[in-house]
Amino acid sequence: MSTKKMSRVLAVAATALALGAGAAYAAQPAEHAHGGPGGWHGHFMKELTQLHDQLKLNADQEKLWQSALDTMKQNHEAMRANHQQAREQFKAAQQQPILDLNAMAATHQQIEQKDAQLRQQTSDTWLKFYNALNDQQKTTVSTALKKRFARMEERREKMHERWQHHKAQKGAASAPAASQ
Repeated sequence: MSTKKMSRVLAVAATALALGAGAAYAAQPAEHAHGGPGGWHGHFMKELTQLHDQLKLNADQEKLWQSALDTMKQNHEAMRANHQQAREQFKAAQQQPILDLNAMAATHQQIEQKDAQLRQQTSDTWLKFYNALNDQQKTTVSTALKKRFARMEERREKMHERWQHHKAQKGAASAPAASQ
């Protein structure tokens, strides 16, 4: 794979991480959004701070980092506000004797479009930052991302194992009932 193509793949991966993390963070209910010392938000921000410290940014890169971080935080808050507004509209709609599914679908579609624009804006600012890094800094980012991707895969595998175990238990529990 060419260096240019590899850089593009890593940039997309970095964006995916920022977007995935930002989307998961934004999708949390408000009471869990900031988490405690062991909470998701705290862990994510700790990882970002550690990465920031390792990169040894120059003044221009620091401005781009802060811009990306600020954009991510602002867009996260905007997505949370969008989802809160949707929840309130859906609650109000449920008070009606007949649900207006067309209006509910339209609201959902509007939220999706707004969130897509916010995610794209966040992605663009992180890519602008990433593209300003030198090769050594990009290697540091790549290493951090690869570790994170490996942990994500481990969690996915554990969830799959638990699901398989649960499915097997459910099947075993229903087998005696079916034979009676």
